[in-house]
Amino acid sequence: MNRAGTKTVASVGAAVVVLIAGCGQGVAEDAGGSAVKKPQGSHSYKLQHSDIHWSGSPTPYESQVKLPDGRRVAMHYLKKKGLYVQDYSPKARGWSKPKAVYRTKTDVCQGITLKVRAGTVAAIADWGTYCYDGEPPQESLAAVATGRLTKWDRHLTKGFDGWARADITKNGKQVTFKYHADRLTWTKGKGFGPKH
Repeated sequence: MNRAGTKTVASVGAAVVVLIAGCGQGVAEDAGGSAVKKPQGSHSYKLQHSDIHWSGSPTPYESQVKLPDGRRVAMHYLKKKGLYVQDYSPKARGWSKPKAVYRTKTDVCQGITLKVRAGTVAAIADWGTYCYDGEPPQESLAAVATGRLTKWDRHLTKGFDGWARADITKNGKQVTFKYHADRLTWTKGKGFGPKH
């Protein structure tokens, strides 16, 4: 067997060893052929950031809040993709995998507002093609999460100036989104009611 043939057999053997070792143990092969461990658990990721340029600091295209138990929620916009969320586990000392809260290719409009009270997190985000010229957002999102913070109730309003604030009741069971006289209410167990 020639030298090249020996190398081929060795490579195949190494690949088989890596595959056997990887069964149920989260082992993968990196670009150099070395065995490396994949992230374990649901909170083994790094905090992601917006890919939209902002010259000032801090950027309005990402936001973060901290809960009394040490957990955190962070949201960021991705250009032509929408709004993404991650939550931080103080026990695992890591972030969850970024998850889309709302997908859209429309340009971002204004920043992200996050508010927390009694374990309830409320979010406001807007998109609009001509927002920089003073036009109102074309898409205004109100979102709420509770408990493990993995599921977000969402309400989208189109052609609206965008919610200015979110008021959460002391027990965290109700959130009222406000803009002047406009109101949108979310209630735990029922979700969003009609905008009025």
